[in-house]
Amino acid sequence: MTIRIDRVVTRGGDRGRTSLGNGARVEKDDLRIEALGTLDEANAVIGVLRAACTPLTQDAPQPQEVAFLRRIQSLLFDIGGIVCQPDKGPEAFTAGPAAMYVLEREIERLRAAQAPLTSFVLPGGTPAAAQAHLARTVIRRAERRMVSLHRAAPLDGTILACLNRLSDYFFVLGRHLNADGRDDISWLPDSFCD
Repeated sequence: MTIRIDRVVTRGGDRGRTSLGNGARVEKDDLRIEALGTLDEANAVIGVLRAACTPLTQDAPQPQEVAFLRRIQSLLFDIGGIVCQPDKGPEAFTAGPAAMYVLEREIERLRAAQAPLTSFVLPGGTPAAAQAHLARTVIRRAERRMVSLHRAAPLDGTILACLNRLSDYFFVLGRHLNADGRDDISWLPDSFCD
């Protein structure tokens, strides 16, 4: 697919409206635009995470996770491409089953090497792990926005499941980036009661 963008400044959104992929004009706070904006935000957070995971020298091998994160960013664009076209129908996410399979396989690959969970995990640790936890929370918000949109205009159910699986992935990735859970920051119940 070839995409060409000749102009960035169009002035078309100056009055609070924007266009969907089918040309329809909607308010910028429309449920569909809110869902798309949150997908975009998640994609940007994942971009920051990729930068935090990328080796500082060009000749160093790129970690497997960096390549996988790029695939996830493309997947979010695929989902956004479906969501921005309301006439696509509720079964337009043809890549959904394959994406679910690959995500579940990657979750299990990472989880298999991790220390067992003995507490809730607080976001933090290494900078990359903290970014993974941030990505998890933004993906969760994108999922909530999609649920709201789905109630108003049914989407392919695999989109919702895929976003749910992505948040699981970012949780186990955060643990992976904290020495496979050995450097996790554990929740301390009643920490102000001492």
